[in-house]
Amino acid sequence: MKTKNTRRTFIRNSGLAIAGLGMSNIITAQQTSSLFTSLAPSDRLNFGVIGCNGMGWANMSAHLNIPGVQCIALADVDQSVLNRRAADLKKMGHKNKVSLYKDYRKLLENKDVDVVIIGTPDHWHCLNFVDACQAGKHVYVEKPLANTIEECSIMVNAVKKYNTIAQVGQWQRSGSQYQQAAEYIATGALGNIRLVKCWAYQGWMKPVPPVADSTPPEGVDYKMWLGPAPKRNFNKNRFHFNFRWFWDYAGGLMTDWGVHEIDIALKIMQASAPKSIMASGGKLAYPNDASQTPDTLQTVFEYEDFNLLWEHATGIDQGNYGRSEGIAFIGNNGTLVVDRQGWEVMPEYDYKDGNKDAKISKMELTQKSNDALNDHAQNFVDVIKGNATELHCSVEQGAISAVNAHMGNIAFKTGEKIYWDSKTNRFKDNTLANDLVKAHYHNGWELPKV
Repeated sequence: MKTKNTRRTFIRNSGLAIAGLGMSNIITAQQTSSLFTSLAPSDRLNFGVIGCNGMGWANMSAHLNIPGVQCIALADVDQSVLNRRAADLKKMGHKNKVSLYKDYRKLLENKDVDVVIIGTPDHWHCLNFVDACQAGKHVYVEKPLANTIEECSIMVNAVKKYNTIAQVGQWQRSGSQYQQAAEYIATGALGNIRLVKCWAYQGWMKPVPPVADSTPPEGVDYKMWLGPAPKRNFNKNRFHFNFRWFWDYAGGLMTDWGVHEIDIALKIMQASAPKSIMASGGKLAYPNDASQTPDTLQTVFEYEDFNLLWEHATGIDQGNYGRSEGIAFIGNNGTLVVDRQGWEVMPEYDYKDGNKDAKISKMELTQKSNDALNDHAQNFVDVIKGNATELHCSVEQGAISAVNAHMGNIAFKTGEKIYWDSKTNRFKDNTLANDLVKAHYHNGWELPKV
């Protein structure tokens, strides 16, 4: 067993050879051998969690299923959440001491923490992430990668500068059905794919009734929760979970669900940046509720050889092909549909002399065969320990889907068809769109410089 100092030194100094934005995060087996010889696979990895209420805790729970992983530190602005998660660890049989912090920066000063999970609201991701990289930690960061396009670029640069191994929580990439769908599409059986549809119809989402501002709950450091977001009075609608539906902190369903589905679509289609984007929608289901982000949206992304249509709707479940969410690859010979349950192929037909001949074979639903979140966590740990060479979703890959989703929101906000210039990384002739690319920090917080 290596000493703690040896393990920490290795973890801080090791990393992947990372390519530019839009490229795969891959290293060779020879490089892996040289990087990881100082860390025995049996060594423990000490995890800390920053933001423990929702997906931060789900991600930590998935990692705790892995031998050699233990949680030794929790950070959250809500004392009740800290107390609840500490109690949860005890119920799970974890006997090691767990340090609790209201300020995540104190957790990062804990030299026994090797890896951190970031489960804070989107507007905090960039600060949390860059500070963790600077502190020598490896990072599992919840999706979307960041709350602006500018922050995505900063986080990609941080990985390169600090040699951080960082997995983005777009765990659909680890789902067996998505890999099988990709392999089928790679055969060319669908023919020319001219359109990809991605959607999320969320029937469980009901109106968020407006409520008056109030004082923050006891034990909540609300000033710290706001962080770089604009200063506002506390309102419980903007706090736990529902922060997703307010522009100060997140991007609505476009970034919450969109990054998952668009990520798979772009990976399979081997695309990264669109040529143009246009969007239409609004608060059409619940026009008077407290949310700000659109509850109904259609967005068209134009790529070099195909279009991608994103659409979402709240309060209804009947999406495309009878599925509440999914991705459809529409080719000349047939359509492949994949969602979180499985995948299937529906053929196109030739009609001649009264006969109907399928262009390709129909394939019934092939159900998923693994727990994608658990496998996503396992992949992250395997790369850290040297038992795998490729992350399932690197920061570069997470940035592509996050940037595309933000572009969809920017098109909605401007109300215009906007055009992206990949050479300059700017929108063409659109001052408002380019301003929406940027992050604007408040309350004395500054955008990280890498």
